[in-house]
Amino acid sequence: MSFTERVLEIKQFLQKTPIFQGVLDEQLQAVANIAIPQTYKKGETLFWEGDEATGFFIVKSGRIKVFKVANAGKEQILHIFGTEEHFAEVPAFDGGSFPASAAAIETSEVVFIPRSAFLMVLQQHPTLAIAMLGTYARHLRRLTYLVDTLSFQEVPERLTNYLLKLSDRNGKADIVELDLPKGQLAALLGTIPETLSRAFYKLSQEGLIEMNGTKIRLTHQLLKRQDGKND
Repeated sequence: MSFTERVLEIKQFLQKTPIFQGVLDEQLQAVANIAIPQTYKKGETLFWEGDEATGFFIVKSGRIKVFKVANAGKEQILHIFGTEEHFAEVPAFDGGSFPASAAAIETSEVVFIPRSAFLMVLQQHPTLAIAMLGTYARHLRRLTYLVDTLSFQEVPERLTNYLLKLSDRNGKADIVELDLPKGQLAALLGTIPETLSRAFYKLSQEGLIEMNGTKIRLTHQLLKRQDGKND
C-alpha cells in the first residue's frame, strides 16, 4: 500500500470515529497525514504507567484494556476500549506521563496520533480543539461512574450491571456470552476471581441467571428488574 493510499484509508476510518464527528474535511486530512497505524499482539503492552505520554490512540480493531497495578500485583481494569474508541488523549495534551498502563486483550490495530504533531495541527486549525472538549467530559463521567461503582456496589450488583450491559449491547438479548476471561472480568469489576465465582453462584441461586460455560441466560426476573429501572 502506498503512502497516499494509507493516508486515505486512515482518513476514512477517522471520519467514522466519535472524536472526529463533524470535523471539516481539511482538518481531518491534516490529522490523517500525521497518524501512524500500529498493530499489537494479544497481551502486548502499548505503554506502562509512568511512561512519557507521546500521543493518544484510536482503536481500529480489537480491544485494548487500560489498567493499574497495585503494589501487591492486583490489577484493576479502568476501562476496555473497542473499535472507534479513543484513549490516552488527556496525558498526551497536558504533557505529563501516562497515569495508567494499556495492553491488547486480543490482536488489535490502533491509530496513534503523536502529541507534538497534533499540537501543530491544532495551531493551524484551532476550531478542531472544540471537538476534543467532549472527550474530556465523557472520560470524566466514566471515571466518576467507576468510583461510584467500586465505592457503593457489592460485587454481585456490579456483575449484574455488567451482564445487563452485554444484553443491551446485543439488543436486549436474554442470552449473553462473556466477552472476557473470568480473570480479566474480575479485574474490570474490581475484585478477584474467587469472589467473582461466588457472585455468579449467588445470582444463579437467586434465579437471576442460568450458566452454561461462557454463555449465560438472563432470566425474566432479572430483565424485568432492569425494565423497572428504566421506567
